Amino acid sequence: MAALNFKHLRYFWMVAKTGSIARAAEQLNLTPQSISGQLSEFAETLGAELFRRSGRNLELTDSGRRILSYAEEIFTIGDELLDVLHDQKASLPFRVGIADSLSKSVAYRLVEPALKLAEPVRLVCREGRLASLLAELAIHRLDMIIADRAMPGNLNVRGYSHLLGESGMSIFGARQLVKDLSGSFPAVLDNAPFLLPGEDAAIRPKLIQWLEANELRPHIVGEFDDSALIKAFGQAGAGLFVAPTAIVEHVCEQYKVVEVGRIDTVVEQLFAITTERRLTHPAIVAISKVAREDVFGIPRP
Repeated sequence: MAALNFKHLRYFWMVAKTGSIARAAEQLNLTPQSISGQLSEFAETLGAELFRRSGRNLELTDSGRRILSYAEEIFTIGDELLDVLHDQKASLPFRVGIADSLSKSVAYRLVEPALKLAEPVRLVCREGRLASLLAELAIHRLDMIIADRAMPGNLNVRGYSHLLGESGMSIFGARQLVKDLSGSFPAVLDNAPFLLPGEDAAIRPKLIQWLEANELRPHIVGEFDDSALIKAFGQAGAGLFVAPTAIVEHVCEQYKVVEVGRIDTVVEQLFAITTERRLTHPAIVAISKVAREDVFGIPRP
């Protein structure tokens, strides 16, 4: 196959965005005949049909949609490059993936130092499940991931897990809900309404094991993948919930709840997952430093 013709790719991209050759011609200040001929040549070079007719408009084929996803990325990066060249002081993007099971307040306290570096960065945060974030890391769309578990060993992704810190867990509840419960901790949890972290949360099996070991059977009101959502339901009095002891003051103040008790034997660990065996990126180094010295203290060996 011949080398990719980027002029043809841009014409294709513009037609795909506008939906017709005529509208693309107006945007590019070219004649429709010129663009039509270039598209035909581009399709012939690729050996793939790119569009099919749909009334007066053009509709992308399956091959066209695949090519469009690459074209979007190519021209987005090209525009970013031009912006940097036009403004040498432009901040470089620092792209962080946050596992959705992670406490948002912990995520903020960890990432916030990246905004205070001598050389400024433009923070880009993506939230999602760990598997999806690792796929983004593998193709270098993320610089690091912060997650509540190390990278699984069965994935064909080049990456390294760096322990940021760990914390025991605390049980929280709305003031009125806790007032209506009777008994001391941890017996007070038996039959109490409880909000359980979702299956993607690393802390979930440890928490369930602890409950079973203490012969506690709370009434599971709901299960939540998102850490902020579980706290919102907890704030409304739907049930008791867990969060890291390291942020107990923040949780009580932010969500107007009270701490019921602490589970020191159930420990949540947080990891920075990167493609670097040794941390060198200034923003990631700053995050690791604040995790050790401020958020968690020195992690246990």
